[in-house]
Amino acid sequence: MRHVLNALIVAAALGCGLAGAQTQAPSPAPAQPQAESGIRSQNIFEVKPDASQDPGYLEQTNGERQRVQPGNNAPMWRQVSGGVTGVSSLPVEQAPEAGNLIQRFVKYPGSYYTNAGEAWRQTRNNLIIPYGAALLFVTLLALTIYYFTRGTIGLHERETGRKIERFTPFERATHWSNAIAFIVLAISGLVMAFGKFFLLPILGGALFGWLTYVLKTVHNFVGPLFVLTTLFMIFTFFRDNLPQKGDMKWVRKGGGLFGGREPPSHRFNAGEKVVFWGGVLFLGTFVIASGLFLDKLLPGFVYTRGEMQIAHMIHATATLLMIALIMGHIYIGTLGMRGAYSAMREGYVDETWAKEHHELWYDDIAGGKIPAQRSAEARAAAHAPVGGARVEGSPS
Repeated sequence: MRHVLNALIVAAALGCGLAGAQTQAPSPAPAQPQAESGIRSQNIFEVKPDASQDPGYLEQTNGERQRVQPGNNAPMWRQVSGGVTGVSSLPVEQAPEAGNLIQRFVKYPGSYYTNAGEAWRQTRNNLIIPYGAALLFVTLLALTIYYFTRGTIGLHERETGRKIERFTPFERATHWSNAIAFIVLAISGLVMAFGKFFLLPILGGALFGWLTYVLKTVHNFVGPLFVLTTLFMIFTFFRDNLPQKGDMKWVRKGGGLFGGREPPSHRFNAGEKVVFWGGVLFLGTFVIASGLFLDKLLPGFVYTRGEMQIAHMIHATATLLMIALIMGHIYIGTLGMRGAYSAMREGYVDETWAKEHHELWYDDIAGGKIPAQRSAEARAAAHAPVGGARVEGSPS
């Protein structure tokens, strides 16, 4: 017991001695500041907060600005946003915009005076998209109202059963290949332009993204096919779409669409000629030229951003006008007129149809100026004996 007590006394003494030693120990010397390295941050307001009051502050170069406000590169970025060309190692002939980060200021239709990229975006979103959608909606609404108020245009007299060849197999193949290419391009283009408003909320971002990617690829590959078939359309139907006597009378009477019999016309009436000259040839030229440019298929161009933006605006505008015009053509060729669709599908029309809708063309056939059967297959069938029955294609 005595030994335990002695051990406790010794331990207490040692503890008190250590505590005193720690209390009397000198404090360590303050650490010496280390040498600074690297870039120090700097608040421009602490450097010279009143520098903006200097005369010519907004006209300062970037070097002058660094002397009064180090770190303020506003003059450089003002030049960049204004379209100033910087230095690039790429050849100017191949990359003329390599030194331009932001395009120059312009004013496109429907945009403010701003850099070209933003101006293009404003024109697309504020002009082409809303007014284009309104044009297509009004066209569709007008056709719907006309159909439900007037119905399908029929015949006033009974069919004779005798057929006239209206379109040869080559003409029908040309028309259908061009029509299919146009419909594919129209649908894919409309989805890319307007799909985010009515498809994106339904499909979701991932599926809509893949859909537009596929349609864009299809659009780019079908475009050259549309160019080729349009050329075939022009050369195939050019002669019969030339202006002729009676076209203005057809126009003045509105083609008989609002009452009365249809005015006499040749193989193609004035309405069909408007579609040919205004849609296929005039608007088609702008659509094709701008589309080939956007696909970078025209030689001799560098394809700068500004040129591509202008080409897109031309392409979108001409395409929407062409779609609206072709919508009327499709309506007349399907629901609007009885016998019009079968004429392009099978190639033949009844004598009564020809006489009521294209009387001058029918008169030329009846007078022998135009053969009733123009294709080789049809002529062979017309001269074959049919047991005393009236041969197909011989008008009374």
